[in-house]
This record gives sequence, structure tokens and C-alpha cells, in this order.
Amino acid sequence: MAKELFLEDSYLKVCKAEITAIDGERVILDQTVFYPASGGQETDTGLLIQDGQEVAVTNVKKENGEIIHTVSAPEKLKVGPVTAQVDWERRYSLMKHHTLLHVISAVFHQEHESLCTGNQIYPDKARIDLTGITELMPEEINALIAKANEELARNHPVTIRTLPREEAENISGMIKTIVNLIPEAVRDIRLVKIGDIDEQACGGTHVKATGEVGSFVLEKTKNKGKGVTRLEVRAV
Repeated sequence: MAKELFLEDSYLKVCKAEITAIDGERVILDQTVFYPASGGQETDTGLLIQDGQEVAVTNVKKENGEIIHTVSAPEKLKVGPVTAQVDWERRYSLMKHHTLLHVISAVFHQEHESLCTGNQIYPDKARIDLTGITELMPEEINALIAKANEELARNHPVTIRTLPREEAENISGMIKTIVNLIPEAVRDIRLVKIGDIDEQACGGTHVKATGEVGSFVLEKTKNKGKGVTRLEVRAV
């Protein structure tokens, strides 16, 4: 299993690594800055650079415990030292939208005990599906969006810590999803804390402070049925 450098430092753009295996377009490294698509967050993309040649990384995913980098020109690569370079503009936009969804989740949970039933994070937008708000009027939704923007402007620090599962599960609000999605086999839980408004389990990449997100707009709401409302948002 590759060392997941993105979990230690979301701002790390480049790293030295070793290609340990190549199978067609699939490349495995001993450590990586590339975030594999998971938890609703899209994959990083970027470059592998070896012997002066740049090869595009077009997709990254976890498969059977390994992080698989799909590349455009595997014939230009060989087992051995390589430089991995993430597409920073894409990564940073994903980080901002991921932190944004945590703030939205915190505000709606505080006001209406909303739980998340799903989300998707893109570089240019994001969506979150929440319970408990289907009966709200548009002006009530807009007031909550305004409150979330106020929380972003407070520039809350975003910090990360890891706790034993038994200790983490005693934190109120640690799980804000409709079901606990953390596999039982996972004994150490990575927690993302946003100031004094939120702390929840998360394996994604985030900014260091909410002020980096800026503000956001609500582009669309949609009733998904069964008491679930989808909010489609975009950082601006």
C-alpha cells in the first residue's frame, strides 16, 4: 500500500516516489500525492515525470488495498524513481468545495439536525443531500445559506487529528451521515475539525482555514424524496 502523503499535507504538490509496478495503463507507486476518488470527492490528476518525460495521470483509485494511477502513456515509464506532480488548481478547488460541504453540513445539522445521505465534490461545484429540510420555505433555506457564508467568513481553522475508534465515536456529531460508513475494520479514525462548529470523520483533503473557501452560492435545490433535499452549491 502506497504511503498516502495527501493525508499528511493536502498542500503538498510534488513528491519523489518509486514506481513499483506497471500493468498496462495502471501504475503503482510506493508513495503518492494523488488523492484517489472516494467519499464523494473526485480524483486528482497531474503528471508523472521520469527521465525528462511527462506522462499524464488521468485517474486515481483504490483497488484491493492499492492506489492505482491510470496514465496516458505507460510506455514512457519504467520501474524506478519518478516525480509525482498533482494538478494543483484542480486539487485546491476540490479542497475548497470539500471544506465548504462540511460547513454547510454543520450549519444544517445545528439548526435542523440534518444528516447527510450523499454528496459529490467536483472542482467547480458540489452537492450535498440532507434530511430534515423538505418542509422549509425558500427564504428559510436562504437564511441557512447566509449563515454558512458567515461561518466561512469567520475564517475558522481547519485541523486534523487521528483517534482510536472507541474514543472518536464518543464525540457528539462525529457522524453526520444517515448511516456510519466507516468499516468496522478501521480502528483509527481521521477527524477533520473546523473551529468550534464541526468535527467529523473524513478521509478527504481540506483547506487550512474556511476563509480560503471565500463565499458560495446555492445554485439549485431538489426534492429527492423520502425526506431528502439536494443542495447544489458553488464556491465563488
